[in-house]
Amino acid sequence: MLNLLRPLLVVWMYLLVSSHAAPRYNNGFFYHDIMNGDGNGEIYFNGVRLHVESPEPSVSAARGSNVTLPCHYRYEPEINGPRRTRVKWSWLPTNGASTTTHETDVMVAMGNRHRSYGSFQGRVRLRRAAPGDMSLVIKELHLNDTGRYRCEVIDGLEDESVTVELELRGVVFPYHSQKGRYHFNFLGAQRACEEQDSTLATFDQLFAAWEEGLDWCNAGWLADGTAQYPITTPREPCGGVDLAPGLRSYGQRHRHLHHFDAFCFSAAPKGTVYFLKQPQKFNFTEAVAACVDDGGHIAKVGQLYAAWRFMGLDLCVAGWLADGSVRYPIAKVHPNCGPSEPGVRHVGFPPQQQKYSVYCYR
Repeated sequence: MLNLLRPLLVVWMYLLVSSHAAPRYNNGFFYHDIMNGDGNGEIYFNGVRLHVESPEPSVSAARGSNVTLPCHYRYEPEINGPRRTRVKWSWLPTNGASTTTHETDVMVAMGNRHRSYGSFQGRVRLRRAAPGDMSLVIKELHLNDTGRYRCEVIDGLEDESVTVELELRGVVFPYHSQKGRYHFNFLGAQRACEEQDSTLATFDQLFAAWEEGLDWCNAGWLADGTAQYPITTPREPCGGVDLAPGLRSYGQRHRHLHHFDAFCFSAAPKGTVYFLKQPQKFNFTEAVAACVDDGGHIAKVGQLYAAWRFMGLDLCVAGWLADGSVRYPIAKVHPNCGPSEPGVRHVGFPPQQQKYSVYCYR
């Protein structure tokens, strides 16, 4: 008798389980019951689709300012009641010298609890201006904050994300060692740019500078480990006259063994670069002390370029800078002030006993 009932028992159990199984809908999603309440501690069917969106795929800002990276999430169809939603912002830098390709955490939040990480601690928060608004607010942007940010929203078994590129408004400039051309390996180039309040430029930053007219016939390191240089007017010493204008590339180079100049990127400074008005001129040591006595410090090359580009600093007087070079900014072409195009003129690295004026920063 028991043997006769076993097939019926199997069929009955199959029907019982099937009646509670998660159905498959014709939209391609397979839904599950999950422990996610509707505010009354009830377990309900999670038959909604999560959407995470950003109206701005890229955002541009100035160094030292506050910026908001937009991110919103919604459900389809719309639901009522709170959800136990987790939000995570992560970051992939684009101007670093590292070969690291993984994202690092910026902030994680669930409900009213949140935690920020690394250099973002104390500088980030969620805007929460409306339901579903998980936009990231970053205070006092740093030069190294550029990159791709990912907003990830996790609700039970569903996980959706969107990315926003953060760019800083800045200027690219070529830079070489006091010893002459092609003396930097990759790490040396990185360090040289940082010492001048800059970072190694990215390919996109150099390309944008070329589009704006940068023409330079000496190869320099970029942040991705390539060596390139921008040419707007083809000529024989710069790749030949038969090549079209553009970026000339040596490709990936050995970061320790190969030596080039550097292309640095500097954003708008938070302070002010100014010419120290004094009747006398200074040797380098006196110039450093004069800026300190005036309540500032001697300006760096990246700061001078940024002041020329964004503040319109224009002065046909050569002055000392922090790296021991002598330069002056020309925003409007003047007679007897060098080439016919605006730019930062480089006198060179003279002996530090020679007398010049000085550019300060505060």
